Amino acid sequence: MAERWTDGILLKIVNVVVYFLFLGSNIYTIAAPHDIYYSGKETYITPAPWAFFIWTLIHLLLLGTIVYQFTTAGKKVIIDGISWRFALLGVLNAIYINLWSSHHYILAFVFALFVSSTVTHIYYVVKKFHAPANLGDELFVHLPFSLYHGWTTVLVILTAFEAFGVNALAKPAGVWTKVFVFLALFFLEGTAAAYAFTSPEGDLPASIAIMWSLFAIFAQQRDPFVHWSSLAFAILSALCVLKGIWGLYGRYRGGAILLEDEERAPLVGGR
Repeated sequence: MAERWTDGILLKIVNVVVYFLFLGSNIYTIAAPHDIYYSGKETYITPAPWAFFIWTLIHLLLLGTIVYQFTTAGKKVIIDGISWRFALLGVLNAIYINLWSSHHYILAFVFALFVSSTVTHIYYVVKKFHAPANLGDELFVHLPFSLYHGWTTVLVILTAFEAFGVNALAKPAGVWTKVFVFLALFFLEGTAAAYAFTSPEGDLPASIAIMWSLFAIFAQQRDPFVHWSSLAFAILSALCVLKGIWGLYGRYRGGAILLEDEERAPLVGGR
């Protein structure tokens, strides 16, 4: 029996509602009288405000995800595969943003961990069980959740420093602050490298999210140690991104060569 767009309609409607809840929570942080990206706690790992523009791209891609779930291919991955995890992610993320924007940083950190855990679960399901079968899968499932996964890794680090770190506007960076900042930057760059080497082409969107954030930290921080350390790690993460781009180029170039040399295939069988 052919599938209809109304199959799984309850979950589809819930996904739509939660998406707009999630979108609205982010819009509020910008439209509110006190712009959280300029009035939040300044730490020694706070990025420039433009780092958070990545939310815009994530929202646009997830809007495509919401539309794509009404197709047969989209239902297979989003409704049957990801299932209720998408709605759970949207609710947790909306709570996190509300706590973060109201400066409840310790609770925000706890929910950042919940968000990261949920994204990781979705990321695992998508990568392990739903290899992209078409362009829609690539654009509206793999791309947004790869980008989201990389970005939430950054958010956990940023929120941890807001919850437990010193205020950079009130206290100079001590030895331990610099040690923890260095370890955090090292962790982010190491994560970008791990993404880059997951496959020949790597996980490019996730690596880009981390690279973008590291350059934003470099742009924002004025303490010499943090400033130049973040630049060094940003450059290393950029090399990881270039590795992914080269691998992606090789993948498509290799595919093209195989198509062009198809007539050579009989030689393998010796016929």
